[in-house]
Amino acid sequence: MRIATWNVNSVRQRLDHVVSWLKATAPDIACLQEIKCVDDAFPREPIEALGYNVVTHGQKTFNGVALLSRHPFEESRPMLPGDGEDAHARFLEGVVAHGSGVVRIACLYLPNGNPVGTDKYTYKLNWMTRLAAYARERLKAEEPLVLAGDFNVIPAARDAADPAAWVNDALYLPQTRERFQTLINLGLTDALRAATDEGGHYTFWDYQGGAWPKNKGIRIDHLLLSPQAADRFAGAGIDRHVRGWEKASDHVPVWVDLDFAAG
Repeated sequence: MRIATWNVNSVRQRLDHVVSWLKATAPDIACLQEIKCVDDAFPREPIEALGYNVVTHGQKTFNGVALLSRHPFEESRPMLPGDGEDAHARFLEGVVAHGSGVVRIACLYLPNGNPVGTDKYTYKLNWMTRLAAYARERLKAEEPLVLAGDFNVIPAARDAADPAAWVNDALYLPQTRERFQTLINLGLTDALRAATDEGGHYTFWDYQGGAWPKNKGIRIDHLLLSPQAADRFAGAGIDRHVRGWEKASDHVPVWVDLDFAAG
């Protein structure tokens, strides 16, 4: 089972890219972030025509997340628990069946947090604390769980082409990285790091400053696996070529393969 995540930076503007990528790679489950449309405006038909079930948690102009699955959804639920007043569309949970049980996927679009020193950074940290509480509770079920999305976190220096450029940024501040490490300490596995310890693997290149041709990237899109998912790990990777497409998103897809064939 291939599970992928991609911040598409407007699904309607990037629909041709999404369809081309789905046709070429055929993930079983795809998590999309920054769809930037309300639920009724999501372009379901061309995606459903490829054999995908679609659930969305949209928001006009900003944010928004979607789950696409070749398998029917057993259940789905929007909104990260812990703050009933949080109206941002940043979280969508889905459960799908596989041969021997179910896998639970949480599609995430974490707050950017900039500028530091404002309510935006406080919101980011609080959101990450809520995410850790969610993960802690879900891990009690001892089932395959994947947290997938744009975390807006650079976990370590090797995850940035120029770490010094990010030292005062919300994506790389110690408090941010500590909260990401809290997730790892719960027993979650960073899928890409299960495949390689090397640096130079990036998922985002800014539109400014020639970041893409200069390969000035950062790794901020992640898939975190519960022990029951990590036990099925069969590979992970980044579809970086997508960044070279015309009018591309500034993010690229990231994926993990899980082998449930053994039961």
